[in-house]
Amino acid sequence: MVSDRQAQWLRGVLDLAVLATLATDGRSYGYAVMQSLDAAGIHGLKGGTVYPVLGRLEADGLVTSAWAPGEKGPGRKWFTITPAGLDALATGATGWAEFAEGVSAVLSGTRRRRSVRRQRPAAQPA
Repeated sequence: MVSDRQAQWLRGVLDLAVLATLATDGRSYGYAVMQSLDAAGIHGLKGGTVYPVLGRLEADGLVTSAWAPGEKGPGRKWFTITPAGLDALATGATGWAEFAEGVSAVLSGTRRRRSVRRQRPAAQPA
């Protein structure tokens, strides 16, 4: 089950994770994408989350799809990343890495802080 906080994080990066999965796995269908993401540590995704992402990526020209007969059942909609999708993945992965590095630095307390000192009022004579 995905926690509320993880769900918030995922909203901003799930499209990149799906693109990365397609870039790595090649042509794939929605359920297999979910399995790959689960194996990578992104657990608890449902079809109602992943399929709309695939639809948006297709509408944006970042993936293409084609129906093919299933081996032992109904046909499957197979998705393939496009050159534009590879470009979007490269740009997004760089942006995500920079963002995640900054957040990690803040959370671990290692970020160099700019010292903004508040002016303290001068002590009043007694």
